[in-house]
Amino acid sequence: MKRLISLIISLLAICGLLAFSSHQLQASSGSTGSKVLNLYNWGDYIDPHLLTKFQQETGYHVNVETFDSNEAMYTKINQGGTHYDLAIPSEYMVAKMKRAHLLQPLDHHRLTGLHNYDRQFLHQSFDPHNRYSLPYFWGTLGIIYNDKFIQPGTIRHWNDLWSVKYRDKIMLIDSARDIMGMALVSQGQSMNTTNPTTLRAAEQKLTRLAPNVKATVADEIKMYMTQNEAPLAVDWSGEAAEMLANNSHLHYVVPSEGSNLWIDNLVIPKTAQHYNAIYAFLNFMSEPQNAAQNAEYVGYATPNRAAKALLPTADRHDQQFYPPAATLRRLEVYRDLSPAKVELYNDLYLEFKMHH
Repeated sequence: MKRLISLIISLLAICGLLAFSSHQLQASSGSTGSKVLNLYNWGDYIDPHLLTKFQQETGYHVNVETFDSNEAMYTKINQGGTHYDLAIPSEYMVAKMKRAHLLQPLDHHRLTGLHNYDRQFLHQSFDPHNRYSLPYFWGTLGIIYNDKFIQPGTIRHWNDLWSVKYRDKIMLIDSARDIMGMALVSQGQSMNTTNPTTLRAAEQKLTRLAPNVKATVADEIKMYMTQNEAPLAVDWSGEAAEMLANNSHLHYVVPSEGSNLWIDNLVIPKTAQHYNAIYAFLNFMSEPQNAAQNAEYVGYATPNRAAKALLPTADRHDQQFYPPAATLRRLEVYRDLSPAKVELYNDLYLEFKMHH
């Protein structure tokens, strides 16, 4: 009997504990007034000291979960069951998430730092009037070269890469859209073209580049370039910044005829719940001092004009990462293409890869 009473008391205690835990879970994830912010971000894409500062200033605790691709982030949010308050997709993914009704509109009346942003990075085609997104970082696709092997000034344009003197010397980022886009721009075409004939011509030109390609890889490019094992690479500006920081012989060039302009953005997923925390964080990250600190930590270009003015002179005047206006005007943001067109890009890119 004592054992039965003991068991009943234990079960009641467990039920009470579960009820309390359930209440606490609801308080942390379901209440707009709870002191929590759930951030879904790329890895190492925010200065951890800023998170500490935000928590100390506001009392909101930040939970960070990371993803490694736009597609992985989209899939997880689309599947449901998550309560992310903010996520950081790239521009084409913002458009895709909008179409899938995965985003909540921003309340511009609650944003205090909009005036700090450079208008060049607002009102983009993927989100006119910034109804759903705020720019977080931006950058370009370009060419990294090592002055130990290549005379400075000899690499200025995409077409320079096709020179026979660069046989087996070029590392390419393994990205269909970027490498096809590079070939398209080199032929005076848009990086967003969907014309099959134009795309086929770009693939044929890439095939002529194949003898010059040492490898088509991802993160390995950083190792090859920083260790002086390859003279040339095509990669994103953020990756280039890390390489340049580790090897003084490396330089980054954005061809003046055009390239990709990518913009990563803060958005509110449809399942977000902690609105006070969301707007506190958006306004905190819009403050020039905080945005500048974040840019120095991450190494990418800030879209916050007031923050850029606070960066070290050498950084804000570095045309490798803040290209001149004439080049900026020729940069293109990738549009979100239909699945059939994405498949066409991927198929042609795979044909090129089979040649090297």
